[in-house]
Amino acid sequence: MHEGGFLYQAFVYLTAAVVSVPIAKKLGLGSVLGYLVAGIVIGPFALGLIGHEGAGVMEFAEFGIIMMLFLIGLELEPKMIWRLKRSILGMGGAQVVVSALLITAVAMLSGYAWQTGLALGLVLALSSTAIVLQSLQEKGLLKTDGGKNSFSVLLFQDIAIIPILALLPLLAVGGDDAAGYHGGGGHHGAAEWLEALPIWGQAGVVLGVVAGIVLVGHYLLNPVFGFIARTRLRELFTAAALLLVVGVTILMGMVGLSPALGTFLAGVVLAQSEYRHELETNIEPFKGLLLGLFFIAVGASIDFHVIAASPLVIFQLVVGLIALKFIVLVLVARIFSMSFDNILLFGFALAQGGEFAFVLFSFGVQNGVFEPVLVKPMIAVVAITMGLTPMFLLFNEKVLQPRFGTKEQERTSSDDTLRGQGIEEQGKVIIAGFGRVGSTVGRFMQANDESATYLDIDPDNVDLLRKLGLDVYYGDASRYELLHAAGAEQASLLIIAVDDPEKTVAIARTAMKHFPRLKIIARTAGLGDSHELIGMGIDHIYPETLDTALRIGVDALAILGHRRYHAVRAMHTFRRHEERHIHELAKLGHDRKELIREAKKRIEDLEELMLAEKRDMHSDKELGWDASGHISDEGHMRE
Repeated sequence: MHEGGFLYQAFVYLTAAVVSVPIAKKLGLGSVLGYLVAGIVIGPFALGLIGHEGAGVMEFAEFGIIMMLFLIGLELEPKMIWRLKRSILGMGGAQVVVSALLITAVAMLSGYAWQTGLALGLVLALSSTAIVLQSLQEKGLLKTDGGKNSFSVLLFQDIAIIPILALLPLLAVGGDDAAGYHGGGGHHGAAEWLEALPIWGQAGVVLGVVAGIVLVGHYLLNPVFGFIARTRLRELFTAAALLLVVGVTILMGMVGLSPALGTFLAGVVLAQSEYRHELETNIEPFKGLLLGLFFIAVGASIDFHVIAASPLVIFQLVVGLIALKFIVLVLVARIFSMSFDNILLFGFALAQGGEFAFVLFSFGVQNGVFEPVLVKPMIAVVAITMGLTPMFLLFNEKVLQPRFGTKEQERTSSDDTLRGQGIEEQGKVIIAGFGRVGSTVGRFMQANDESATYLDIDPDNVDLLRKLGLDVYYGDASRYELLHAAGAEQASLLIIAVDDPEKTVAIARTAMKHFPRLKIIARTAGLGDSHELIGMGIDHIYPETLDTALRIGVDALAILGHRRYHAVRAMHTFRRHEERHIHELAKLGHDRKELIREAKKRIEDLEELMLAEKRDMHSDKELGWDASGHISDEGHMRE
């Protein structure tokens, strides 16, 4: 039934995701658990809608983990990584070493050779980067102490995969019968050419590749992305973003390094790029879809035949692995002085096996380290522990944290969390469009000590402003992802200063839909877009030519001999009438005849109003300003 080809498989996977994830979210279980349940249901051991090709899907879906780490890297600056060095090396190192040694001891007591026990310990000491980070991010816990330390440990584990891969073949205890077993995830064969080199040569190649990624990312990628951005073809920018991730993945695989680590490094290098937000918004949909596919594949890979054959053994292994890792994590967290509620989060988040276990078990079988009879139940154990993680986090959130973590939750939801996200204060301003109008507004606000995040779609403009030291980013502000990345949820004000009326309306519509608390000031080109924005509920609109036209009118009257005081009064009267007129016309909608009739009436009213104003001014004996004065702003006069 599952032999229906690619389109059939795609239909099954997408249907499972669309049906299960909304239900899981509605029940408060989170999307990860929804994907896992969907995989179990459609897998070969339940409905059988997909077969054992899940291993191939797993290889493809693991690319979502690579994209996720690239996006995480984009959010981290090198100095932030340096600040985390204590938790990365200290907590990560302690967790991996202690967990591996304890699992080795248990395996040896169970009758396995020390080589097999140590290999099991190294593989099972790793946790699931995909499930942990996705779950923490979804719940907004990634910026808490427990979330940040979990990320640090996961980063160390990703780095540790490199020496583990080098060490596993040395732990082989024989067993040619294992050579036929294949479990997916074999990018490591691409590094075989390195084996012909001496040790110093292999180390030189690895260091050269890492240095190359850093140098290319720092000096070359910004000009390349700028060149691509000037084409104004969004799909080409998306292709370039995917090309970067795929290219780094292939390069790291060729030298036997973790692709996830390589793309993470590339993301860190680009963290200060003006194209960072646009890269995020282009890759995010692919990352989300591939991660969902990965979680479904994990659920489908759970072999219920193996579980049914020895359920008590599988149960004991699952409970034992989770309990052992939880105890180690709690002890490590206590040593590093974490608060109790964060210790709980830290322990429940990381007390499972990781997705790289599937790769390492396969690699170990191919190199005679493990026998297939051992690997099959262990893969089931790892998959089950991964599936239980969202439940543990839900139990922690709903049952334990309300009792033990209330104070910490209140603290992390305050300004500390905002600062951790790179947002210094809630009164932040976002300026969309940094051309003629936006640049003036931005400079004026900067002169008054108001910082802002600037978004612009013109790469040349972005490059120039970055050189001037302004915090400006490339991207289309009408996209939700970009506004979200720019901090629209915490910002107080969005100033739309783009010179495209359609884009102005699109930006305003996106902002009002997704960020209803955000106040909006919009530059408009004429009555059409002004009326549309007013109809959407935006009151702060500013026709771009009105102020300039009125200032020209004032100077023209002064040149013709009118007293400047009277001209300025007339300007204010005209402005008030015009602004009220725009709002009143907007209520008429698109009735063209009614608009024309009302416009004529408003012109007549304005003429009468100006004549009355003129009579009042002539009857006013106040001399006011003389005709030589020049008004630069309301109420300010310069000679």
